[in-house]
Amino acid sequence: MYRWDVLKNTQYAWWVRRIKHNLACFDKIRLDHFRGFVACWEVPANETTAIHGQWVKAPAEDFFGTLMAELPDLPIFAEDLGFITPDVHQVMNRFAFPGMKVLLFAFQDDLPTHPYAPHNYGKNFVVYTGTHDTNTVKGWVKGEASPDERRRLFAYVGRELTEEQVHWELIRLALMSVADTAIFPMQDLLGLDADARMNRPGTTEGNWQWRLTPEQLTPSLITRLAEMTQLYGRAPL
Repeated sequence: MYRWDVLKNTQYAWWVRRIKHNLACFDKIRLDHFRGFVACWEVPANETTAIHGQWVKAPAEDFFGTLMAELPDLPIFAEDLGFITPDVHQVMNRFAFPGMKVLLFAFQDDLPTHPYAPHNYGKNFVVYTGTHDTNTVKGWVKGEASPDERRRLFAYVGRELTEEQVHWELIRLALMSVADTAIFPMQDLLGLDADARMNRPGTTEGNWQWRLTPEQLTPSLITRLAEMTQLYGRAPL
């Protein structure tokens, strides 16, 4: 738990230094578990489960207001997946922080109105095929997607897809969406199966072991991604 009262007394100097250092390393910063910057579930240290706790508010408006005053063009976006309460969206809207859309979650029985379906996006979002916590696209289609989810996906793209084609079609859906930013795990660009999955939430072994090797970045892969990036207006001017 952050001691927000102490941090506030220093005008969040530790956070300002931390964000500045990250900006020296990365183009954009995703704040994971963004809802914790608005309120988080506090559990006494002697509890063995998370059942007995309470929601504790954080000074979100003051904190982000201070950051924005120090770093006016702060290129951050919010990981707002899962159950998000209205106060979290209020903070995101107040500071115009983009939220996240994950295509693997879109093909439920409420596809026409699902917030992760591309036709429902606004511009101020970041779209992913999947994240470090999901299966790869190929692994999802082969081992996790229900027959109905596969049927909805095929209907959405207008044709049936083989397991070797599906990752490129989800990449295409992301690129052609109006979302401001599109991000793909390398495993999806390479069309890898579930054995290349990065992380399995709730498990403690076998995670974060996949590594990219130079020979996997083939000229044909680079050309295909470049052509799609240009086609959908996402190439640098």
